Amino acid sequence: MKKLNRHMLICSLFLLIGMLLAACSSSNDEKNEEETTKTEATTRVYKDYLDHEVEIPVNPERVVYHGEGYGDVLALDAKTVGAGFSWITNYAWENRVKDVEDVGFPINIEKTLELKPDLIIIATSDEKTYEQLSKIAPTIVLDTFAPIEQRLAELGEIFNKKQEAADWLSNYKEKADTMWKSLVDEGVIKENETATVLTYYPGDRLFVMARTGLSQVLYDSNILKPGDKIQQILDEETGFAEISTELLPDYAGDHIFVLTPVVDEAKQSTEEMMESSIWKNLPAVKNGHVYTIDIQKSDSDASTREWLLTQIPTMLQK
Repeated sequence: MKKLNRHMLICSLFLLIGMLLAACSSSNDEKNEEETTKTEATTRVYKDYLDHEVEIPVNPERVVYHGEGYGDVLALDAKTVGAGFSWITNYAWENRVKDVEDVGFPINIEKTLELKPDLIIIATSDEKTYEQLSKIAPTIVLDTFAPIEQRLAELGEIFNKKQEAADWLSNYKEKADTMWKSLVDEGVIKENETATVLTYYPGDRLFVMARTGLSQVLYDSNILKPGDKIQQILDEETGFAEISTELLPDYAGDHIFVLTPVVDEAKQSTEEMMESSIWKNLPAVKNGHVYTIDIQKSDSDASTREWLLTQIPTMLQK
């Protein structure tokens, strides 16, 4: 009987030890699985609009952003360590950019390397530049000519700020709709009037803007419309098109916005256009519906849009 009890005791001890070992093994497996999940969750695969599939940080901390639309990043309160100051200097929100290094234009590879980025966002489709930068850090190309809704949604995903992007878009739409409605109600503009945005580049090159900058802001209103010729450019998903001054009557809308260039040569070309008989005979010119604005302050990025909501009414009511 004593032998039987001793045998049962030994069996019980072995059973208990086995259960403890199994529990430890299960706990370790769960811990290892949890740690693996956490490791995997720090990065994810992102596919940019040029079909580059890149493994990027879930929460990027040292971002270099080079291209148009830095005001989009600013609107999301997203942080960067480097940016192209060509798209920051003299913009309406320049004084809000803090602790960011200029990586030049074209982008300086050595300066970018010094900043030790964990993510690089660029606007250029130049594959040589892309290859050089992708050796420094994960690099993605952003379509900075895309509609504001698309840009903000993508940046919200990239910076892990989806809710901030959704909130900004909702708030902006409400404020913009209110502004445009008040301008119509006050008789400042009429629904379905057309608008044209023009600017000169050095070399006496005149451009009509379509999918970029102020034109995007105006056409998003669904109040001021593009004319037929500009609609063709939009249908081709092109940012702008070069035209001759002789073609101005075909492109000029009921309202004309002239972007004041930075370079003196382009400023001179603008003045010469405004002194021409073609210009002076345009209906918008005769009706006093011509407005000027510095080109740096006429972007379509989120932060500039917020500023333009305070400026457009003043321009149109003059």
